[in-house]
Amino acid sequence: MTTHSPDRQAFSRSAPVRLWEDGFAVDPYRYYDALRAQGPVGWAELAPGVPAYVVTGRRAALDLLHDTDTFSHDPRPWEATVADDSPVLGMMRWRPNTLFADGAAHVRYRGSLIDMFDRIEPHDLRARVHRAVRVLVGRFGPRGEADLVGEFARPLMALVFNSLFGLPDSDSDRLDVALGKMMEGGAEAAEGEAEYGGYVLELIAAKSERRGDDLPSWLLDHPAGLTPEEVTWQVFLTLGAGHEPTANLVSNALSRILGNPRYYSTLTSGARPVMDAVVEVLHHETPLANYGIHYARRPVSFHGAWIRAAVPVVVSYGALALAQDANGTEGAPAGEPEPVGGRHPKDASHLSWSAGPHACPVRQHTLLIATEAIERLTQWLPDLEPVLPRDRLTWRPGPFHRSLTALPVRFSPRTPDQPGAPS
Repeated sequence: MTTHSPDRQAFSRSAPVRLWEDGFAVDPYRYYDALRAQGPVGWAELAPGVPAYVVTGRRAALDLLHDTDTFSHDPRPWEATVADDSPVLGMMRWRPNTLFADGAAHVRYRGSLIDMFDRIEPHDLRARVHRAVRVLVGRFGPRGEADLVGEFARPLMALVFNSLFGLPDSDSDRLDVALGKMMEGGAEAAEGEAEYGGYVLELIAAKSERRGDDLPSWLLDHPAGLTPEEVTWQVFLTLGAGHEPTANLVSNALSRILGNPRYYSTLTSGARPVMDAVVEVLHHETPLANYGIHYARRPVSFHGAWIRAAVPVVVSYGALALAQDANGTEGAPAGEPEPVGGRHPKDASHLSWSAGPHACPVRQHTLLIATEAIERLTQWLPDLEPVLPRDRLTWRPGPFHRSLTALPVRFSPRTPDQPGAPS
């Protein structure tokens, strides 16, 4: 992978903007500037030799997300043009689930997912998060230092989602590692996809033999009559989409909170809700930065660009946030923490939940997990202090996500059995 941190004039307007470069993780805003300079639809590469159209204009994004006649979510015509070892296949390959379906199949798959998650009571989900936080703080709390990515945000999601999907805590590390490899889209992407696929196949085989009070068992028995293969790929989608972006949402929010001492003091005093920080991350540092992938059913002119069939059309939620700031809406300079607060929790102008028929069906569950995790952590450890300034933090490579490598902190050592610990 090439290391490249160009200035804003270094990009050629005719050459694709290479989102797979290391420089994109270091400073994505320069790459978004280059894409936006091409108009509301730019030209990029997701991996070497894998071109894509990238939508950076809000109106164009909304038109794309709502136009089911012109655009499809089925990637199979594109897959026929891509090498079998392409590192982005793990995130883009067709599978029989709601993400890659259109029409009646999409309605059937999506309906089963909504029904499945509707069975999860908020108080039950909250209790699962609290338990996971207690487990993790019990591991690193006595040390007085931790990495809030590798020791908190990511393992917490593995613990929470494994409990929802009927898996033991002991499997959490395996899930975390496999998803991390697949999401980064690098040399280990195929290995990560295979490991994660094997993880899900084992899970469905076990639940097919013996049901439990968990999401896969409910899907297997759903009135929609999904086959075991369809259930497998629904779980493949929801377990991965639940773990990875939510972990990034938590760690990105924590980095912004801890990088802003004035905000952190209002958080720990209860004067300002954690939701403010979470909503600001969705607006300005969204964890799934480039996705919402569509394919033109036939060549078409779209917002000034000629879109060929069988070429990915990607929504850049990260670039949309930059466009909001450039248009004078509330926001900080690129790469700087927000002066958190002021947005309504239901303000979805960032489009991080997508829009149209494929909009995220479980956003409330995600928000509950993220806010409860942060609130509970700061109750356990009220004097968290970042070891590094925010501009020295590093980010994981990959064209799809905005994900910290690590978030080192220090604090007064604490054990779960200390007086005054959260119950």
